[in-house]
Amino acid sequence: MLNLGFVSAILADYDLNSVLKFAAEHNFKCVEVMCWPSGNADARRYAGVTHIDVDHLNVEQVHHLTQQHGVSISGLGYYPNPLDPNPEQAEFYREHIKKIIRAAAKLGIPVVNTFIGRNPLLSVADNLKLYAEHWPAIVKVAEENNVKIGIENCPMWFTDDEWPGGKNLATTPAIWDRLFDIIPSRALGLNYDPSHLIWQIMDEVKPIYDYRDRLHHIHLKDVKLYRDKLDRVGIMANPLEYHSPKLPGLGDVRWRNFFAALTDVRYRGPVCIEVEDKAYEGSAEDVRTAILTARNYLSQFLVL
Repeated sequence: MLNLGFVSAILADYDLNSVLKFAAEHNFKCVEVMCWPSGNADARRYAGVTHIDVDHLNVEQVHHLTQQHGVSISGLGYYPNPLDPNPEQAEFYREHIKKIIRAAAKLGIPVVNTFIGRNPLLSVADNLKLYAEHWPAIVKVAEENNVKIGIENCPMWFTDDEWPGGKNLATTPAIWDRLFDIIPSRALGLNYDPSHLIWQIMDEVKPIYDYRDRLHHIHLKDVKLYRDKLDRVGIMANPLEYHSPKLPGLGDVRWRNFFAALTDVRYRGPVCIEVEDKAYEGSAEDVRTAILTARNYLSQFLVL
C-alpha cells in the first residue's frame, strides 16, 4: 500500500548507485532523488545535491541501477525559490524545474517535487500575482509530459535570511486553495510534510482528508515544538527560535493518526523519510543511523 523511501539529499556524498544500494540493503522500496543543477548549487543545508544530473541525463544508466537494486525512484526533487526577487535567478530556477519535468517523463518517474517560491518582502496577494504570471508555463510542461508536480508545504522561513515572509508561498490550506483556484490543473498537487503545520500551530492530519486528491507525494519528517521557548519569544519570532526538525517519532507529529488518515483516504504511493535532525549530523555513521532509526519507528505503520 505505502512504499517507504527516503529523500536522497541526506546522502550528499553518495552517488546514485550508492544511494540505491543503501536503500536496497535496508529494505526501502523507493528513493526521492535530488536533481540540483551542478553549476548552480544552493549553499543552504540539504541543498545543492545532485544524484541525477538532468543536464547530462543517461536514461539507460538510471534504469539499469533501479533494476539492479530493485528500488524505484518515487520522484525527482529540486527545491529552489522560483519566485526569487532576482528575476534572472528566478528564471534559472523555473527553467531547471522544466528540465527536471522532461527528465522525469523520459525516466518514467511520475512526480517532480519542488517549491512554489516567494519574494519574502512582498505580501501573499502580491506573491499570488507572481505565481499567476510564472507558474502556468511550468504546469503546462508537466501536463504535456504527463508528470505531476508535488509542492512541499515548507514556509522556508527559519532565520533572518528568509525574513519576513519566507521563501515558499505554499504554506497553509487557505493559500493552497488560492493556488489551485488560479491553476486548477490536477497535475499540480502537494508533496505533503506534516511537520511544517506543527510549528505553525495547525492540525497536521486534517489536510490529508481535505486534499486527498492532491496528495502527489508524502514527506515523513517530525518536529519538536519547544513550548517554553515559544512562551518566551512568541510565534512572531524566527521559527528556529522555538522549534527543531526531528526524526519521525521524536517530535510532536501524531503519526498513528497520520497513517490512519492516509489509509482512510486510500492513499497509495511513496512516503519518504526526510532527515533534517541536527542531532544526527555528527558523522556519516550518524546520518545512516538517522535513516535507519526513522525506518524502524515507521515500520509499525507499514510493511517493509
